[in-house]
Amino acid sequence: MRLTLIRLSVMMFLEYFVHGAWYVTCGLAMAHYGFSSIIGLTYSLVAVASIIAPLILGVIADRFFSSERVLGVLHLIGGLLLLFIPAQLKEGHSLLFLLLLFLFLLCLMPTFALTNNVGFHHVSNSEKQFPIIRVFGTIGWIIAGLFIGQLGLSDNKAIFFISGGAALLLGLYSFTLPHTPAPGKGKPFSKRDLFRLDAFLLFRNWNFAVFMLTSLLFYIPISTYYSFAATFLGAAGFKNVSSIMSIGQMLEVIFMLSIPFFLLRVGIKNMLMIGMAAWIVRFVIFSFAGPAGLMGLIIVGIAIHGICSDFFMITGTIYAEKAAGPEVKAQTQSLFTLFTNGFGSFIGSLIAGGLYNSTISQNGADILRQWQTFWIVPALIGLGLLIAFFISFKQEKKAHRNSGKKQAAL
Repeated sequence: MRLTLIRLSVMMFLEYFVHGAWYVTCGLAMAHYGFSSIIGLTYSLVAVASIIAPLILGVIADRFFSSERVLGVLHLIGGLLLLFIPAQLKEGHSLLFLLLLFLFLLCLMPTFALTNNVGFHHVSNSEKQFPIIRVFGTIGWIIAGLFIGQLGLSDNKAIFFISGGAALLLGLYSFTLPHTPAPGKGKPFSKRDLFRLDAFLLFRNWNFAVFMLTSLLFYIPISTYYSFAATFLGAAGFKNVSSIMSIGQMLEVIFMLSIPFFLLRVGIKNMLMIGMAAWIVRFVIFSFAGPAGLMGLIIVGIAIHGICSDFFMITGTIYAEKAAGPEVKAQTQSLFTLFTNGFGSFIGSLIAGGLYNSTISQNGADILRQWQTFWIVPALIGLGLLIAFFISFKQEKKAHRNSGKKQAAL
């Protein structure tokens, strides 16, 4: 079993190394090669692929092929696609760049569910053993950031070569993983499962409807960070941008472990609000620390990523699990992901791109003042959504008391 855990941990490490190597500083590299105007559009493709990927996985991979083989094939194809992307940046072929990246994303997005499936299938105690495997994914993301940052490649097309090489390595490694049967083999095809129709019935619950709508809309300001934080750090004078960005993931592990403690004491509503407030604080820090040259304060804004992400997204996942009945838990989690990483991220990335193109002039004499305007907008949007959520979402006090022990376990 120990050898199996090591093999699965290596799989998870490589999975998130592949993603972290290119994703974090893609916008910065695009700006370096004159692709600034399509950064928002590029990150919106991640969301589109996230929407399409479950359809590919649910209709084909889940029913006909073993998970480790699908994982291997997708990473081999994706790795090859990545190797052709640097030439498009160098030659200024924006359409080919977008096409190749989108095809890569269609290969990449299903692999996150596949690695989870392989991991869960081969552990005897998922609650104790899977988190150990999964944390190596976070370590892989961190190592990718440190590696690229320390080599001074944050704004270089080489990030795609590094990610592509890691993808090819994982593709080959996947064929050595323990056999994992197709999870949906023999099950009848269901449109209700595929399109999450039963989960939509939960919208009859007022709190659930408020939570889902808020989550979708809050991803509009969140997307400004994922799309343009690296570009902002470059403008602020940071050289090893990828390494700086990885600080957030380092501290995220600590905040992740603190979630059961805070859930038991402050409740889901307050946890979600803390997460939302942290995002607003981050945007305000960026807005005023940039023009003032307070680089240490900007790093603080990066470092609170654990509060921003874990207190909002993981707490949201827990709430979705609590709101759903046992028959629709999987559908509900999928719906939550679709609303946030799918529709919310797609809309938010396009809005962020438009905001960037209208406020940031690469030839501006005072570019950090322009960034101040850029970050104030998501801060104000986030503040409005936080107030609306506070008023609209009713604290489920009785449910919280009855489920205290369960939450603590989570």
